[in-house]
Amino acid sequence: MEYDDRHGGAFDRGGADSYYRRPYDPHYFTGATNISDRVEMKDMTPAEITAYTAGYRDNEKSGNFKEW
Repeated sequence: MEYDDRHGGAFDRGGADSYYRRPYDPHYFTGATNISDRVEMKDMTPAEITAYTAGYRDNEKSGNFKEW
């Protein structure tokens, strides 16, 4: 399945949370990350939650994590 991989979008945020070893917390930004409005899981559509989850799982599967 194809997901919108826009920076700040749900798929992107899922991947970023996994990359930085943050907990699973579905969300996305309406525009630029951390500058625009943040949409929380309670306000997300099922498709947006699925996209976040896919981004998170894809990165977990790839094992691409931030080296601290």
